[in-house]
Amino acid sequence: HVQLVESGGGSVQAGGSLRLSCAASGNTVSGRCMGWFRQTPGKEREGVASMHTSGGSATYADSVKGRFTISQVNTKNTLYLQMNSLKPEDTAMYYCAASRSTTGGKWWLLLRPSLSAYDYNYWGQGTQVTVS
Repeated sequence: HVQLVESGGGSVQAGGSLRLSCAASGNTVSGRCMGWFRQTPGKEREGVASMHTSGGSATYADSVKGRFTISQVNTKNTLYLQMNSLKPEDTAMYYCAASRSTTGGKWWLLLRPSLSAYDYNYWGQGTQVTVS
């Protein structure tokens, strides 16, 4: 399995930037869909950005397009979320997630990374982002 640990959250003024990091350990993240989700109290987890570690186009929620960028460093099993032009509505707990290997499974995630929490099996503990 994959263990994920997020970092980089904090408080920032509206219009500012933050860079979240997700360090993976255990099994390699190769051949998986990885993503960032966020959640506020009383709401379901929302997909923010996702990508497949084998490459291809990333998928973004409409609310963050043009502001957030997801990226990876496979050699270090690290996933990033660069967040620019932050808005108060971006305030949430942000979670890193990884799917199971898409080999022999959900191969279509290679074509379009998923923003659905149901497609992910491994989760970090979250890092809080507060924008004011």
